[in-house]
Amino acid sequence: MIIVIAATFFFIILRFSVTLFNFLSNPKLHRVAKQYTDKVSILIPARDEADNILALLQSINNQDYPHYEVIVLDDDSTDQTYNIVADFAAKHPQFKIIKGAELPHYWLGKNYACYQLAEQATGNLFLFLDADEKISNGLINSALHRMYQRKLSLLSLFANQEMHSPGEKLVVPLMHYILLNLLPLQLVYLVKSAAVAAASGQFMLFNGADYRKNQWHQQVSYKVVEDVEIMKLVKASGYNGEALLSNNMVTCRMYKGYKEAVNGFSKNFLAAFNYNIFGFLIYILLVIAGPMIVMMTFDFQLIFLMAGLIILTRIMISLSVKQNAMYNVILHPVQMFSLTLIAFTAIQKHLTKTNVWKGRKI
Repeated sequence: MIIVIAATFFFIILRFSVTLFNFLSNPKLHRVAKQYTDKVSILIPARDEADNILALLQSINNQDYPHYEVIVLDDDSTDQTYNIVADFAAKHPQFKIIKGAELPHYWLGKNYACYQLAEQATGNLFLFLDADEKISNGLINSALHRMYQRKLSLLSLFANQEMHSPGEKLVVPLMHYILLNLLPLQLVYLVKSAAVAAASGQFMLFNGADYRKNQWHQQVSYKVVEDVEIMKLVKASGYNGEALLSNNMVTCRMYKGYKEAVNGFSKNFLAAFNYNIFGFLIYILLVIAGPMIVMMTFDFQLIFLMAGLIILTRIMISLSVKQNAMYNVILHPVQMFSLTLIAFTAIQKHLTKTNVWKGRKI
């Protein structure tokens, strides 16, 4: 029992320290006033995104950077995605839509869609966005400034998350919670080892020449967590990569409702641990079972210390990503239940090979 409690507190203090580092170092994309003129190819894979994609297209059209082309790839959608984009493109000459080719063996759908988009791109920089996002003024100039300032081959941003239903609030905050208390984001750039890597496929900005030379999505054709794998490849090849918070310049509503959020997170959660089920279970036990064991000791000094560290961690992360800190503190126990459900769903799908997303087996 003493060993378990000691391990739990070591892990809580370690995660609190990482969170504090991230909070103080403020790893966000900062807005700049400098104007750039490079042509940016904005590349959007879309599969059954009729409910989302028009908002993204309008946000691109309304932003303050004029030097771009937008290419949307319709990845065998069964809804009105193609028609919606085609109608928009007919009125806006910088936008166009293409039909995706049949998915080959040993490719996952999004990876192949991104590969095809890059083949069509003519810009100096390639910006991959997900179809369920919106971007704001200042984003592209600020991102290009960061690219040139730090001589980056890849800049990836973690979008601010929109949550409208109670179910989303029980799951979606876990993404930033896990990210910001496990990895000091600044180290992605500062440490040259490929072992220190993080990225989000929601925003991937590449130096176009480097991408054409290395064909990053082709190299990760069958990887579920392709964003992190690409960051590892970028760094292993001697290029500079960086991952930052978007500072509210990219927003996204990832899922609509509790069930969809649990299924969405479970499809790639285990992949983030390199499919090491044992290591994954140790993490879950330390994060969830450990605090429950501390509660069962009825040692109020230990309980208050543990609760204080967890509450401060939740507040710092919530403020960093512009989420409601009070909600996340109050909902923390229920979010931990959601994390448990996601964990066991991910393991079950992996062992039974029943992981499916948007109608395709992963």
